[in-house]
Amino acid sequence: MSEPTLKAPFPWFGGKSRVAPIVWEALGDVGNYVEPFAGSLAVLLGRPHAPRVETVNDLDGYVANFWRALVADTAGVIQHADWPVNEADLSARHAWLVSTGKERIERLAGDPDYYDVKVAGWWVWGLCAWIGSGWCSGKGPWVVESGRLVDGRKLPHLGDAGRGINRQLPHLGDAGRGINRQLPHLGTAGMGINRQRGIDEAALYALAARLRRVRVCCGDWSRVCGPSVWRHSKPAGVFLDPPYAQDLRADLYRVETDVSAAVREWAVRAVTDAPELRVVLAGYEGEHAMPSDWGVVAWKAAGGYGSQGEGRGKSNAGLERLWLSPACNAVEGVEAAA
Repeated sequence: MSEPTLKAPFPWFGGKSRVAPIVWEALGDVGNYVEPFAGSLAVLLGRPHAPRVETVNDLDGYVANFWRALVADTAGVIQHADWPVNEADLSARHAWLVSTGKERIERLAGDPDYYDVKVAGWWVWGLCAWIGSGWCSGKGPWVVESGRLVDGRKLPHLGDAGRGINRQLPHLGDAGRGINRQLPHLGTAGMGINRQRGIDEAALYALAARLRRVRVCCGDWSRVCGPSVWRHSKPAGVFLDPPYAQDLRADLYRVETDVSAAVREWAVRAVTDAPELRVVLAGYEGEHAMPSDWGVVAWKAAGGYGSQGEGRGKSNAGLERLWLSPACNAVEGVEAAA
């Protein structure tokens, strides 16, 4: 199975790029693919087959808006994302995004064609500069007063390994990743994030082309899990990657929901009603008690902020599991769920 060649241009907690080949081995070349918790789209972008009918969803409007805007107006997203990183702009744009920007993207849930390129560009720019979690969460020690952040402002990411759209933020290291292939220009004012050599526009256009026919929804996960979404093209496959049970992890997401149990119940019920449905459910060891005819595969996450030091994220990296419904293809290392 070939390795995925496309990836999100931003860092994302809980991304599943490392395990995407196993997911697709289990699902196979399904005629209809549904991903209710889209995030960075790591699994969809790792698909080794030609795209068919594909539907993704995320409750986080900033995420859904970015993917919609990237497809609809790639150049517009690039224009708004191409900017130098500094603390003043990070603070000001964050304040705008959690106030005006939030109001703008409220239309996403009711209008499948709506998007906002300014929100998309500023969001991905800031997400790649922000240290740790909390970007656009509306949570934290800072407050918005008169349209600007005051007190407890976050610093831009200044470490060696710059992330995402800003491959290297203002630091001279060379281990960055993302869609900016070169270091930012540190010697000439007004150059943005090095407009001559910065954003990897080809990568963004390739992403937009890949997602051209993907339906991007914004709202509750269950809205894209009904039979009307996946039954019209068979076989159908659903990849469920909900936020893991909150008693097993730290708060990492902008939108925190405790839906793990509800997702498990839906998966069991859906497969009982439609045995041909192929479902892969992600979680931690012991999080889901599945029927005995389901399989389970152990895998180890690559890491990220949550795995640094000796915290919970590091210990949980070895507890990652995938539960496979009975209709899934055979996968090496699978064991009975119970």
